[in-house]
Amino acid sequence: MRAIVTPRFGGPESFEVRDVPTPTAGPGQVLVRVIASGTNPVDAKLRQDGTWAGLQPPVVLGYDASGVIEQVGPGVTDFKSGDEVFYTPEIFHNPLGTYAELNVVSTGIIARKPQNLSHEEAAAIPLACGTAWDALVRRLQVRVGETVLIHGGSGGVGSFAVQIAKAMGARVLATAGAGNQETLRQLGADLAIDYQREDVAQVVLRETGGQGVDAVFDTVGKNVIPSIPATRPFGRVATILGFSGDVSAFYPRNITLHGVFLTRERRRLEEMTPLIERKQVRPLIERVMPLEQVAEAHRRLDSGHGRGKLVLSVARK
Repeated sequence: MRAIVTPRFGGPESFEVRDVPTPTAGPGQVLVRVIASGTNPVDAKLRQDGTWAGLQPPVVLGYDASGVIEQVGPGVTDFKSGDEVFYTPEIFHNPLGTYAELNVVSTGIIARKPQNLSHEEAAAIPLACGTAWDALVRRLQVRVGETVLIHGGSGGVGSFAVQIAKAMGARVLATAGAGNQETLRQLGADLAIDYQREDVAQVVLRETGGQGVDAVFDTVGKNVIPSIPATRPFGRVATILGFSGDVSAFYPRNITLHGVFLTRERRRLEEMTPLIERKQVRPLIERVMPLEQVAEAHRRLDSGHGRGKLVLSVARK
């Protein structure tokens, strides 16, 4: 089968198109013909050095997919050949990701593709939307009427977070650069904040009458400590990236800090699907690119200034 292989860790120029052996579905697994694969910042981190995830080159990266089941392994009864599915495969110790025509995956982490989406749209959802879902629904437990601050609201995870928070009945304040202010409004943000020109904490305090927001979701990785003054006492903060700095200010304000790293499971995908099929949540796709242009996709990931998701079209047209 055709795949994009990372023969050595390094820059985007290291990718190679190769024919690799076709995998076979084992017990509890299915073989999926990948129609489209989403790209994520973690792909770029693993391309640079994947040893932290138990990877050693050569590896096939890719951690989002939408496709069609071609083969079911022994013991599989809840899926059959021809079913359209979407999923985010495991990262750790997984050398065969979704930058390939075929992918073997456990049935415990796949779900049926939302009926109203194309494969390209569905491939943009599992990892990024799942991360936003975990942060807002499961960890921050946002409630109707609360005010939420989302850092990086126009990015892959942030664009889903804005929509999910609105669907939960929250007032949403979101940050982005000058070029993505209108994108935030189109996603449903009640207030778009230009972090390059405005002091975000001051804007938040002004908009909340000095009280601060109920919850903060940082998708950028450098806004946890600066968000403390903008968070009300007994508020909650979640981040998907590491942070550094003095966290002692959390204690007198009784602020709860959550670190969010996505685990793989079918249930989350099934929980999100109704909002997607009701069009309350939709993928924001910057561009769909042929699989062979994966290096260009990674250069955009490396820039850190994307708008929504970059998706790779895997199936030959």
